Amino acid sequence: MTDWTWEYEGYDPDGARLRESLCTLGNGYFASRGALAECSADEVHYPGTYAAGVYNRLTSQVVGRQVENEDMVNLPNWLPLRFRLPGESWLSPDTASVLEHVVTLHLSSGLMERRTRYGLGAGRALLVRQLRFVHMADPHLAGLRTEFTAEGFSGALETEAALDGGVTNAGVPRYRDLDGRHLTDVRTGTSSGDTVWLGCRTRTSDVRIALAARFTSPAPVTARHERPRAVQTTRLELAAGRTVTVDKIVALHTSRDPAISDPLHAAVDRVSRAGDFDELMGPHLTAWEQLWRRTELDVAGEAGRILRLHLFHVLQTLSPHTADLDVGVPARGLHGEAYRGHVFWDELFVLPYLNLHLPEVSRALLHHRHRRLERARTAARDAGRRGAMYPWQSGSDGREETQQLHLNPRSGRWLPDHSHLQHHVGSAIAYNVWQYCEASGDEEFLHTKGAEMLLQISRFWADSAGFDDGLGRYRIKGVVGPDEYHDAYPDAAGPGLDDNAYTNVTAAWVLTRTLEVLRGLPEPRRRELAERTGLDAGELEEWEEISRQLHVPFHNGVISQFEGYGELAELDWRGYRRRYGDIRRLDRILEAEGDSVNRYQASKQADVLMLGYLFSPAELQGLFHRLGLSLDERTWRRTVDHYLHRTSHGSTLSGLVHGWVLARARRADAWTFCQEALRADIADIQGGTTGEGIHLGAMAGTLDLVQRGLTGLETRRGALWLDPVPLPELSSYGFTLRYHGHWGVRLRLERGQLEITVPSSGRSPIEVHLPDRRMIQVEPGETSRLPLPD
Repeated sequence: MTDWTWEYEGYDPDGARLRESLCTLGNGYFASRGALAECSADEVHYPGTYAAGVYNRLTSQVVGRQVENEDMVNLPNWLPLRFRLPGESWLSPDTASVLEHVVTLHLSSGLMERRTRYGLGAGRALLVRQLRFVHMADPHLAGLRTEFTAEGFSGALETEAALDGGVTNAGVPRYRDLDGRHLTDVRTGTSSGDTVWLGCRTRTSDVRIALAARFTSPAPVTARHERPRAVQTTRLELAAGRTVTVDKIVALHTSRDPAISDPLHAAVDRVSRAGDFDELMGPHLTAWEQLWRRTELDVAGEAGRILRLHLFHVLQTLSPHTADLDVGVPARGLHGEAYRGHVFWDELFVLPYLNLHLPEVSRALLHHRHRRLERARTAARDAGRRGAMYPWQSGSDGREETQQLHLNPRSGRWLPDHSHLQHHVGSAIAYNVWQYCEASGDEEFLHTKGAEMLLQISRFWADSAGFDDGLGRYRIKGVVGPDEYHDAYPDAAGPGLDDNAYTNVTAAWVLTRTLEVLRGLPEPRRRELAERTGLDAGELEEWEEISRQLHVPFHNGVISQFEGYGELAELDWRGYRRRYGDIRRLDRILEAEGDSVNRYQASKQADVLMLGYLFSPAELQGLFHRLGLSLDERTWRRTVDHYLHRTSHGSTLSGLVHGWVLARARRADAWTFCQEALRADIADIQGGTTGEGIHLGAMAGTLDLVQRGLTGLETRRGALWLDPVPLPELSSYGFTLRYHGHWGVRLRLERGQLEITVPSSGRSPIEVHLPDRRMIQVEPGETSRLPLPD
């Protein structure tokens, strides 16, 4: 492998799903898993294709209950291309002798290459080489080139290309008790001698989907239709040592696309006008070159290679094409069906990176949330609250999609799921609004849609907070924090916890920031907003009071994860590790034993420590000071140590947050967690989850670890603020960012020196603040080199 390739050598059926996820190709509009074209969906392979924002809702019977789920739909499979010698079985790595097999992901060009040499017996072999792209310049196109070379023989080879509409959502074993038949009304046809099409629709959401495929071969191509498949066949004549090439160009459209009248007509028209494989490669490569230039990241060694893979998958899920779509951030990318393709709070880990590279994409993702503001207000009203209560999981229209039941694979039991009580997702949305506007300087968004979302989220928090006369403080009860293991008190009749520290502190931050934004609005806009929302001075005074008096519990000199946390039992961590080895999913282990993780001081992932991820030490201390509480460095260090020893890291986000927090605390063990975050998907540390889709938040978070975590980079008050921390394992790195209209600003840190280059333009200089209170201005066209304090 090189810095720009990701390679798998040898055929490994046990690792096929993992490889297919990590070799997914996409362009922000749609993506296809890296399954081999000759392999169908089975227990080994899963060739899924997903279009951003295409969901469907079905009802299933589960343990005697009707359960409704909305899923990102597995679309008709455009990949199938199989081959065989006349009269023999179709060749595949699972049924034939494999002499050589190499799959290479070319990151710089967005290409997947595979080379497989099939042994045919009697000294004969067939070398198959394929190149695949999902077009980054035209988001509706994809291509597959297949080269056949006969070794030790000459003769015919039968080849069959297809569009397959007989697919279901079956990529996650624990969901297979649920109905996964999302497509209906599959029809096929031929539009010309070398082109076939397939149309269908989703059963409930009625999204129409169409694909058209053009198959070119040196031999005549014949089409036939055996619904739900459109099939094209050709009989190639192979000569020993000579290569024969066939190409398949595919167009995909859905009825959600803008500027079309009919997806089937659009797909057929687009594929008929598309160039051949070689012609399409030019603009595809140019688009990728431009993307890499805009998101340049220079980190040496193995860490840099993994970061580049992470960036590749982020860009395939959220590309410039995403800016034209009404979609959110799918937690598992467009790479698989885990979490049903739902949108969670993972954008909290994704947008801070995008803000400084592709701000137009961040804005579009925030528009997605704003379009669902009314739905969030409806959810709040239904819960007896004012304001906006955004869902923990959402799909197409912004309603709550969190499952009512979840399966524990260890015990085989379906259990109630209370994740919908994670109302802190609203604070994550508010945080992203603020971060985007600070990084982009987009006052228009802040004063309009951003202010509206902040206001309604603040209104929800204020209405959720009740005053406790005994404490003399406001409290927020009945929630679940980021930890997720704890969803109730031991032996409680109902779910929910009181005064989750992360929830309360971030709610105070949201109220504070919203007050700041409202006060900064131009008077006519402030009046408009107040008139539309019924906001008055009395409500603002209440927000001010609550933002200063929310309760944050402590125990034994550390911040408590929630009220009563310190009274929970200690877990025998050593004993459980000795008995089970991997205890990341400690909740499942304890439930299978008839116990509950709610009884113990044990967390799935960072909860309190998320505060150190979102806020710089100075800002976090300021938040606690505003709440009338003291948070000195010693208390924070004790808090970090406390939870560090009581967290099982059952989420890929946990290693990322711990690495970030420990690096900022200048701890020697930071790199251990950074490595875990880097390797989360490539090593599948969660034990089989990556094959169901990559973890987009963790991947983007590792990029942001370099961009903001190690540099201490903040965008505030119209300036860049830097406070780098030394991490010996990543002592030299650089990246390019986009800031307040400046394209291609380069930062490089190396051997105690910071170098900043601002490209030439007619814009104002960039103001940079350093930790020793130095402030400099870097003019466009200039490079500044600054020594950093120890």
